[in-house]
Amino acid sequence: MEFDALLLLSFGGPEGPEQVRPFLENVTRGRGVPPERLDAVAQHYLHFGGVSPINGINRALITQLQAEQDLPIYFGNRNWEPYVEDAVVAMRDNGIQRAAVFTTSAWSGYSSCTQYVEDIARARKVAGPDAPELVKLRAYFDHPLFVEMFSDAIAAAANTVPDNARLVFTAHSIPVAADQRLGPRLYSRQVAYAARLVATAAGYADYDLVWQSRSGPPQVPWLEPDVADHLTALAKSGAEAVIVCPIGFVADHIEVVWDLDHELRLQAQALGMAFARASTPNADRRFARLASGLIDELRYGREPARLAGPDPVRGCLASVNGQPCGPPHCVSPSRPTAGSR
Repeated sequence: MEFDALLLLSFGGPEGPEQVRPFLENVTRGRGVPPERLDAVAQHYLHFGGVSPINGINRALITQLQAEQDLPIYFGNRNWEPYVEDAVVAMRDNGIQRAAVFTTSAWSGYSSCTQYVEDIARARKVAGPDAPELVKLRAYFDHPLFVEMFSDAIAAAANTVPDNARLVFTAHSIPVAADQRLGPRLYSRQVAYAARLVATAAGYADYDLVWQSRSGPPQVPWLEPDVADHLTALAKSGAEAVIVCPIGFVADHIEVVWDLDHELRLQAQALGMAFARASTPNADRRFARLASGLIDELRYGREPARLAGPDPVRGCLASVNGQPCGPPHCVSPSRPTAGSR
């Protein structure tokens, strides 16, 4: 399968104080989120001057991607400028016939995969009958480079805290019902599987997996335990230091820099615990190599690069032109490849 462009598809974020509230309204449209909740979340962005780090990180990642692939690269977001619809229209106007789509989410699940598939379908509809063919690349939570980047980040964080620091993985919580939409606990099982791969690579036999950044009414069950509750429990058990690895995020956006670097760090200080946060891939050159490798899997028909561990979990296949990528379109765990360890 040949490609003549690459589209980096992401979530989006405000780049000035005046953009914060409209951005949040885009994110929550149709969900019945009360205005006071938007006001509270807006303060997280305004704490950083109203600028989310995510667009800047993605532009830096594009620079890295340009060194890996001899393809024109387009950038589009779901919730803020540059919008994916505008990117696909520009691709159409530039004569692009088929583009690979790399999303800034490693997981299956509705918001982390299916909603990006819907973004692709919507953007192609806006572009009309001459829209390019768009091929969303597969989920990559078990890719060797994904595991390597996080294991290296844990090692770097460990150098800043005592040797007895507890390793805690965290990912974005979702409603328990949403975790069932593409199969029994598919998202949470993928996160747990990736955490096990990363912990093994980093040399940790014992660790914790918790969840963060939940929202919505308290009567709706979400994935637990919450990272803040878990930190308090660790302190009560006598833990003196913690390394937090935000494995659910591929970039240091607001749920990382506010929820972890700000709120959780302050909580750790109040509890008398040493705190270190492992970095996410951001614009690491290896992240660009990962994306390039996913393209080459389709281009040259290569076996997907996946690490093998106990009880492997399936991941979504590539999706073409916004077609559903959930069951029966998800792949079963494959045997270890040359890149596995």
